[in-house]
Amino acid sequence: MAFGHEVGIDLGTANVLVYVKGKGIVLNEPSVVALNEETNEILAVGEEARRMLGRTPASIIAVRPLKDGVISDYDVTERMLKYFIRKSCGKSAFFKPNIMICVPSGVTEVEKRAVIEAATEAGGKSVFLMEEPVAAAIGAGLDISEPDGKMVIDIGGGTSDVAVISLGTIVTSQSAKVAGDSMDDAIIKYMRKEHKLFIGERTAEDMKIKIGTAYPREESVTYACRGRDLVTGLPKSIDVTSEEMLTALDEPLTAICEAVHRVLENTPPELAADISTTGIVITGGGALLNGIDKRIKARTGIDVFIADEPKNCVAIGTGKALNSLEAMEIGAVNRRNPLI
Repeated sequence: MAFGHEVGIDLGTANVLVYVKGKGIVLNEPSVVALNEETNEILAVGEEARRMLGRTPASIIAVRPLKDGVISDYDVTERMLKYFIRKSCGKSAFFKPNIMICVPSGVTEVEKRAVIEAATEAGGKSVFLMEEPVAAAIGAGLDISEPDGKMVIDIGGGTSDVAVISLGTIVTSQSAKVAGDSMDDAIIKYMRKEHKLFIGERTAEDMKIKIGTAYPREESVTYACRGRDLVTGLPKSIDVTSEEMLTALDEPLTAICEAVHRVLENTPPELAADISTTGIVITGGGALLNGIDKRIKARTGIDVFIADEPKNCVAIGTGKALNSLEAMEIGAVNRRNPLI
């Protein structure tokens, strides 16, 4: 195996991160592909394609081939992966990378096979799968090999994975299909209902990042939201406050807290005692939402910590796992024996 040809991939609903052994994270781009519907030709991938979302003519579509953490369009996912692998590792036909790729903790065997086959067709030599909470815990710097309970909440674009890990394996977990995309949808619905204003996904995401909050802020912030007035059909701009975002995001945030509660209910008492002492770690892009740690602490009564570089934790964890495939029990599966 040539240097730099072992690859860890965080195949996210919103973003794809690629970790190359010896180099670190070399790619972080949106999981978006722009296609010509008439010719099925790929026009752009990643950030360039994301800029086209909601702004393409009839013959061009910008699609996100992953939904709720799993593949919804196999062909486009394969082509997207091929593009990202070549961009990260070069176009050499002689060296195919070993790939460690992450999936949500609740995926089915059929969904696992789809990911393995897509990564293999995209140019992987040997393809392994790893559950996202385990990768997130490793990437966050937790020592999961110890016989102590560690709790991780990975809030991505399509799913929120909640898991308790001990001795390198998941003891109990839940994967909720409520995460960053659900928050964007909630903001869009709120603006339609309360302000009769129609906004797109990119505007909703920008609002979530800039004024979104999961817990009351000490000081209110505002955002000038632009969209189409549903009454007049004309462009319109209104100021939206962070208090309104707290209301808009209440439903998806409550669902995430419910998932955390259910996992804690199913956790063995000794491990639950460990977690009450060491706290809960949040990773993923959703960890950057203002006040998410305070919201979960208010619900559980347990200290909550946000990992360093939360958006990169899963990719870093997959990369680190490549160094110890045999030594660690990480739930990986080889494509030659995908049902292990």
